[in-house]
Amino acid sequence: MKKYAYLFPILILSLVTLCIETDISAPSFPDMSAYFKVSEGLIQYTIATNFLGFCIASLFYGALSDSYGRRPIMVFGNAIMVVGAIGCVFAPTIDWLLFARFIQGLGASTSLVVAFAMMADAYQGDEVVRRIGVMNSVITTFMAFAPVAGSFINQAVGWRGNYSVVALASLLSWILIVLFLPETRTERSPFCLKQLMKDYKTLLASQSFKQTAYVPNLICGVYLAFIACASFLYIKTIGLTIYGYAMHQGTIIGLFAVVSLFSGWIVSFIGRKTAIVFAIYTSVIGMIGLLLTSLLAPHTAILITIFMSLFTIGAAIIYPIIFSLSLEIFPDMKGVASSAIMSMRSFLIFACVGLMGTVYNDELISYVCVGFLGFIPMCYFLYRIYKAGFLNESAIVETTDINIAEAS
Repeated sequence: MKKYAYLFPILILSLVTLCIETDISAPSFPDMSAYFKVSEGLIQYTIATNFLGFCIASLFYGALSDSYGRRPIMVFGNAIMVVGAIGCVFAPTIDWLLFARFIQGLGASTSLVVAFAMMADAYQGDEVVRRIGVMNSVITTFMAFAPVAGSFINQAVGWRGNYSVVALASLLSWILIVLFLPETRTERSPFCLKQLMKDYKTLLASQSFKQTAYVPNLICGVYLAFIACASFLYIKTIGLTIYGYAMHQGTIIGLFAVVSLFSGWIVSFIGRKTAIVFAIYTSVIGMIGLLLTSLLAPHTAILITIFMSLFTIGAAIIYPIIFSLSLEIFPDMKGVASSAIMSMRSFLIFACVGLMGTVYNDELISYVCVGFLGFIPMCYFLYRIYKAGFLNESAIVETTDINIAEAS
């Protein structure tokens, strides 16, 4: 539709900006640790505090966008992100940086919540799956180049340069949102905290909603835990150059981008159920491969990259299918549902990355232990969804809860 001509590219830009903020700064983590004279684990908390901000703010943005419109909330939240991003550039101490990352998270969560609610408003059915796949591909293409670019920027001007790029991208995104973002929410509902709590209670009482929400959220937790330690693992433990690390990290993300681009085609060609089965087997091989590598050849960079790539290939297929389902279970509460999903995601990422920063011992096995804590329940929830017939092509998701937990 003509009125949505600018919607998709603007949403992609807003999501690219917040998604590269971690990957572009990750190559700088060793230098930041030395600059602030703090431990590697504390530097990894720059990711954890960011997602803590995500978690808190995500609870409200969806409901606020239902009441006041998607566009005003996008303008407001992305302005907060700009403030936090600029604070990171000028951080004189690690405490300042952690606080600025928290503020940045408070604002960045707007796009994660409201952008996907706007997608659900504007597009329907398989079109949502296709566009989420394309969006993931574009985003992860930028994410694939982010560590490479971050490596060069870090070498040229230092770690502040990476945060400067994020600040400029955030400012550009905000300006385009102000000028061109259309409104997709045609109806308004008065904001009521009591009703919001009631809606959350309804969502969290739904087994089908929780389980379809947990799967993509756990995927993100497992992946971000790897990102948090990858630069230390590849550079400090294995001994690669910062550019060597960037190539390995870029390969992992690049494969995710390619598979995401074709995820809609894969699903239409072989069906949801077959695609999920293939994806979960691929991810299982990847995680088991990482476990064996951590025990038998823990300093072999190519094996780590290969097996982590297999996990992300499976994740790229699983993510758009299950995520789109989670938004359709309660179609009249897409804003609140998106808030709940993103808040859950941010908390799980905060927990995974925080745990990674606590237990990381410069060896791959520490990541594998944390990764399996997220991967095993993800597989269980996928199994329950599959057994419930929720992935059947003819399945119709209604506003009433489909109780996956009772499936035999």
